[in-house]
Amino acid sequence: MREGRMFAQKLSYKEVLDSEGREMGVLYNIVVDAKTGILTELVIKPASELDTSGFKKENDYILIPFDAVKSVRDVIVLDSEKIKTRA
Repeated sequence: MREGRMFAQKLSYKEVLDSEGREMGVLYNIVVDAKTGILTELVIKPASELDTSGFKKENDYILIPFDAVKSVRDVIVLDSEKIKTRA
């Protein structure tokens, strides 16, 4: 596989942190715009201690705009500022 590519299957159940190191939860799914193919949101099972009151929610999950993703390695890191302004 080429550098910079990752299969979606490898992302399932990865830990999600904000850029300040706080645990957000675990990636459950990714939302894709069917017309454009653009990734639009991460669906995250929130950590039990996370205050989810400021987040867009669907059932027991929080939705985070995909453009808040800073990096994907062993964990997924989200830009704290983008989360605050979009939540």
